[in-house]
Amino acid sequence: MLPKTLALVDDDREYTEFLSQHLVGLGVHVDVFADSNHLLAHLDPYGYDFYVVDLMLPGIDGVDLIKVLRLRTEAGLLVVSGRLAPDVFQHVINAGADMYLTKPVQFEQVTLALQAVHRRVGSSNQPGAPWRLDRRARQLLAPDGARVDLSDSDLAVMECFMVAGGQAVTREALRERLGWAAESDGSDSLNATIYRLRRRIERATPILVPLQSKSRVGYVFKAPLKAA
Repeated sequence: MLPKTLALVDDDREYTEFLSQHLVGLGVHVDVFADSNHLLAHLDPYGYDFYVVDLMLPGIDGVDLIKVLRLRTEAGLLVVSGRLAPDVFQHVINAGADMYLTKPVQFEQVTLALQAVHRRVGSSNQPGAPWRLDRRARQLLAPDGARVDLSDSDLAVMECFMVAGGQAVTREALRERLGWAAESDGSDSLNATIYRLRRRIERATPILVPLQSKSRVGYVFKAPLKAA
């Protein structure tokens, strides 16, 4: 089984053109980014099912890009690169990559790697222990026992996610719950609120934060969330 959506991050135009054509022919939706910063500036950079990343990139280095992605997503991540330093394999795996292929590489090899990683990621990404929202203590409890102190805005946002039961919550619904007029505060204030909440959770626990953006909709908490 292949992923439905894939971000191909590589500045080799000929390679990305032909690889993307190959994958599109297999039914994969591919977005190509020649600069790692272009991916991070995308409307939903963490919403792809899979990432294929080079290491020598304009923008932030490929290893650093892997680390950023791993803070936000458990999607499959394959490195395809011509970098041949003796410790490169150790660096990319420690950063969070699932597999490493050395250029030049056949497209069939990339396809087989995508299938293998996607199958493993899909089977291991089943819902586990729930996160819990303690309204009285104003805290979010992570599955590893970590406690995240919540501001008034954080608590309101998390209550929306608990009611949604794993479904996406629109930006309009979140602004309404926060007591903001429909457009007066704009999406930037909401984005900043979500960003601060994510960072607060990341500082409290090494567990992947399941709070993700949903392209053209809003945000979703992609993990079981219950009242404490």
